[in-house]
Amino acid sequence: MLINNNEYFEILDDIKIRIKTAQYKAVLGANIELMELYWNIGQIIIANTKYGSKFIENLSRDILLEFPEIRGFSVSNLKYMRMFANTTVV
Repeated sequence: MLINNNEYFEILDDIKIRIKTAQYKAVLGANIELMELYWNIGQIIIANTKYGSKFIENLSRDILLEFPEIRGFSVSNLKYMRMFANTTVV
C-alpha cells in the first residue's frame, strides 16, 4: 500500500533535506581537511628549503610511490601548496 498524503510527503521532504545537509557537511568537512593538509605540506616545504631545488621533486616522487592511487601531489601541485602556505595567514 502506497502512502499518498500530505503528512507523509512532509516527512519525506524533511528526510531529503537532512540527507542533502549531511552530504553538504561531509563535502565541506572533507574540503576543510584537504585545505589544512595542503597548507601544512606547504609549510613543511617552506621549512625545508635547505635541501635545495630538488626537494619538491623528490617529495613528489616519494609521495607518489607511497600512495600511487592518490592524485594531486605532482611537482606543480606541491609548488602551489608552498605558495598557498606562503600567502595565507592562520
